[in-house]
Amino acid sequence: MVHMRAVVQRVDGAAVVVDGETVGEIIGQGLCVLVGVTHEDTVEKAAQLARKLWSLRVLDDEKSCSDVGAPLLVISQFTLYGDARKGRRPTWHAAAPGPVAEPLVDEVVAQLRELGARVETGRFGADMKVSLTNNGPFTVLLDI
Repeated sequence: MVHMRAVVQRVDGAAVVVDGETVGEIIGQGLCVLVGVTHEDTVEKAAQLARKLWSLRVLDDEKSCSDVGAPLLVISQFTLYGDARKGRRPTWHAAAPGPVAEPLVDEVVAQLRELGARVETGRFGADMKVSLTNNGPFTVLLDI
């Protein structure tokens, strides 16, 4: 079974630039989260992912974003469902199409904000330039 997927990186700052404009940025300690959506994902899964991200104890001294008020940068990332097992070119069949994925990524963001998080975002479907300073380095893969 394929699930909503997130790549979570503990960062000391991260930003997303689209067409030369910074559209999302966090400064200092927080999480940069790449979110992938597949065909079977639901609003409930988005809420579950938001709760997990808000309470995940991966910051300094095993603290969570909710413990210290750390910000999150959430970026839609359909390529998390790339499958390169055959041939040399990945396929994206497992990734949900934009009309399905965009509202669910927006729901993750909305749920995080409802929990009290400060959330910055990328721009869905845009050619984004993402920069970050991975603290650790520390990266976790979540499947919800």
